[in-house]
Amino acid sequence: MKSEPRTVEAGRPAAESLTDRLVAFVGLLRDHGINAGPSETIDAAEAMVALGIHDRDRLRSGMAACLLRRNGQRAVFDQLFDLYFLTAQQPQQVDQSTPESVEALRDRLVSALAQDDSDSVAELARQALTELGGYGGAGAGQPAPVTTASGAGWSSYLTMKALRPEELIDRIVAGMNGTSRLDTTVHTIEANRRLAAFRTAVQTEARLRSAQLRGTEYIARRGVETSTDRIDFLGAREQDLAEMRRLVHPLARKLATRLAVRRRKSVRGQIDLRRTLRRSMSTGGVPIDPVLRARKHGRPELVVLADISGSVTGFAEFTLQLIQALQDQFSKVRSFGFVDTCDEITHFFTPGEPPTPGTAARIIRSTKVARFGSSNYGEAFQGFLDNYADALGPRTSVLILGDGRTNRTDPNLAAVQTIIDRAKHAYWLNPEPSRSWTTGDSAAHVYAEQVTMHECRNVRQLTEVIARLLPA
Repeated sequence: MKSEPRTVEAGRPAAESLTDRLVAFVGLLRDHGINAGPSETIDAAEAMVALGIHDRDRLRSGMAACLLRRNGQRAVFDQLFDLYFLTAQQPQQVDQSTPESVEALRDRLVSALAQDDSDSVAELARQALTELGGYGGAGAGQPAPVTTASGAGWSSYLTMKALRPEELIDRIVAGMNGTSRLDTTVHTIEANRRLAAFRTAVQTEARLRSAQLRGTEYIARRGVETSTDRIDFLGAREQDLAEMRRLVHPLARKLATRLAVRRRKSVRGQIDLRRTLRRSMSTGGVPIDPVLRARKHGRPELVVLADISGSVTGFAEFTLQLIQALQDQFSKVRSFGFVDTCDEITHFFTPGEPPTPGTAARIIRSTKVARFGSSNYGEAFQGFLDNYADALGPRTSVLILGDGRTNRTDPNLAAVQTIIDRAKHAYWLNPEPSRSWTTGDSAAHVYAEQVTMHECRNVRQLTEVIARLLPA
């Protein structure tokens, strides 16, 4: 493929070919957890030839279809694509004698979003960033320096903070000329979508200009958001958790298919030596066709014990929703929540219904999972044995979800050992990194001596662990 005439960013050689750029792009995708292999890279190259490079939106969609395999990766792909296949327009110098006020920019933004004028919105994103988003020598009405300058750059955060676009929703809706209550509701949803698109445009332009200052490689490694399936549960924002919830059912379908295949393969067990030798008589005593014993195959039971205290709420809620989405793979699923006492919460998670935010808060309000409000694993485990020991049996697998931070109370190892002894399998999923299991008030390292403990900091780790541990 031949090189395309373009504006060259700092740190990127002018003679770089599109092939080299594609290879570097795929390398950065891998660094961000998007595992595109050689065959996907070849497909993407063929897509570039077939689609051309002039319509960047079409090229982006075509390459995404070739390179992405998982849900939750598209946002990271789009950011990296923009860095490697778009170039920022140099900001125009602003006439300091007649600068446009923030209120004037806000008025123009309302008009452009109400009319869904994409060209005007894109131009406003660039102008707003130029006038409001420069720092450390960039902006201030002047074009950004082309050479690397530590401390200088462009900030979408400063731009959006000055514009306060979230305060403009009512004005945008009014400009869309709705007449009924239904129109207002629909227009409000659409106005929020258009405003989110404007925010993304500002972020993209800031990222491209920063790449001009510091180089594409630097920004690609440090200025691109982590994909949803790699965001730590304990550090996730509310919008991140909302995206994670949308991943539940696609993940559950994949896991259910994998478990069903594994179960079918495991129906036949060990070699039946007597019947194998008898059959080998027809081949001169050579056991060409082994006979396998048929195994009695039944679906296992699953018990989930989940810490739903504030520190691990997102992790426990998401995991419970994923487990409930897999309910068809088990003969029975029972879920129990705890903070400092334990109560059954199975009825809060209904298979087939979309997950809703705030489930953990509703559980705490309407059940007996909390008495004083601080985590007490020892009391919770004892409460489970006192009231729900009948949930355990020889076919039961137990999943314990929590960080193991006991607020320096008695961890009650005897109760944990009793749970392990009464169940067929027991596993512990911990959302903290393993290096933190011995710090502060964590008793995770003590529990890990009794029950197999797995680090599950994000969706990817959680999916891999559940796919590996759930019995077939």
